[in-house]
Amino acid sequence: MSTPPKSHHPGFLALVEDAKTRVREVTIEEFAAQQARGEAGVLIDTREESEWAASHAAGAIWLGKGIIERDIEAKAPDYAQKLVLYCGGGFRSALAADALQKMGYTNVWSLAGGWRAWKGANLPVEK
Repeated sequence: MSTPPKSHHPGFLALVEDAKTRVREVTIEEFAAQQARGEAGVLIDTREESEWAASHAAGAIWLGKGIIERDIEAKAPDYAQKLVLYCGGGFRSALAADALQKMGYTNVWSLAGGWRAWKGANLPVEK
């Protein structure tokens, strides 16, 4: 059974929509194809640590939205490296991707649909 999308407040949605004007998104189908070709880059889970611990995309690393700006350079020192961020539905990851671009990262993507899309596509998960 899939989890329904959360209801978000207008101010948050406006912030996300603004970020999405600057952030590139990749669909789950595009990402899966890139992954099959070995072109997926580093998959980063930006959800809360408790969400990560419950279950996450196979092969992902965790850098929650609250710490990603602080810790990204240790995990991804190459500013041109492809980074694909996901969260629950693609909102927090868009905000985090926008912040990383402002830090100078040039190949950052947000996974459209996030964790819900990942699970809906029956892609591998880890606990």
